[in-house]
Amino acid sequence: MSWYRNAVWFVKGLREYTRSGYESASKHFNPADVEVNVAGRSFLVTGANSGIGKATAKEIARRGGTVHLVCRSKERAEVAKGEIVTETGNPNIFLHIVDISNPKEIWKFAEKFKNEHKLNVLINNAGCMVNNRELTEDGLEKNFATNTLGTYILTTALLPLLEKEADARVITVSSGGMLVQKLNISDLQSGNGTFDGTMVYAQNKRQQVVLTEQWAKAHRNIHFSVMHPGWADTPAVRSSMPDFYQKMKNNLRTEAQGADTVVWLAVSTEATKLPSGLFFQDRQPVPTHLPLASTHSPSEDEEKLMEMLEEFSQKFKSTSPGT
Repeated sequence: MSWYRNAVWFVKGLREYTRSGYESASKHFNPADVEVNVAGRSFLVTGANSGIGKATAKEIARRGGTVHLVCRSKERAEVAKGEIVTETGNPNIFLHIVDISNPKEIWKFAEKFKNEHKLNVLINNAGCMVNNRELTEDGLEKNFATNTLGTYILTTALLPLLEKEADARVITVSSGGMLVQKLNISDLQSGNGTFDGTMVYAQNKRQQVVLTEQWAKAHRNIHFSVMHPGWADTPAVRSSMPDFYQKMKNNLRTEAQGADTVVWLAVSTEATKLPSGLFFQDRQPVPTHLPLASTHSPSEDEEKLMEMLEEFSQKFKSTSPGT
């Protein structure tokens, strides 16, 4: 079945996920959807120093939003911040240095952030695709720590802040690669069998879709969405998927095209007219499963995933202030 999924997905990708796919879809966009002023609203973007995260932050800054950039590298983050401020003329850009693969750091950051700022929109964009099995200092497999657990902890920790605001939103940048994966809760840290970084990443991205659906059910006052940016020419794609990049580089979307739907979900009034918990591609909700691909999972597995992540997250939550 996996060969069938992969083949169907790749053909779909060539048609929809490339630059020409974006150009075709964008003919149906309403430009007015994103011609908005979001001054006074606060946005947090993870992985914001390059690629889709930086492109998203820049577009929100252009529209007057206060933008909090959450990045791992201080040096690269400061360059990105300078570029955003210069290009947009918006001085309300703030920098926070956090490693999203480090659960203790995320908890500490979130507790501090909650005391000092308001938040209207959280954009979970930070991610990684590590092609060999690497463990973090906490003994967590790095892809899982960043893509799944990091996303879970940051969102969970900031939900009380979001709950205070009108029109609060959480957007998670996933990947169409998740369509080839069925949720697997038996081996969250990919310790069994041969390690395939691309498939581990795709599994993490499936987990993000499940997280979004579960959060949408539990938190009715917040609009949750998850999206696929298409195949975009980003530093992450170049470094993590060099063979794919070489084959596809002339057909990849720009970073801005990859970020378009994130921006639309973050700022437009049209996005929140649609139900919470959906998966988007090119400003449209799309199915989370390929036809006949057998990737549906039992609801008990989806609920169990949330329980397992909660258990993981609590292990790293400090009980004493300032530690």
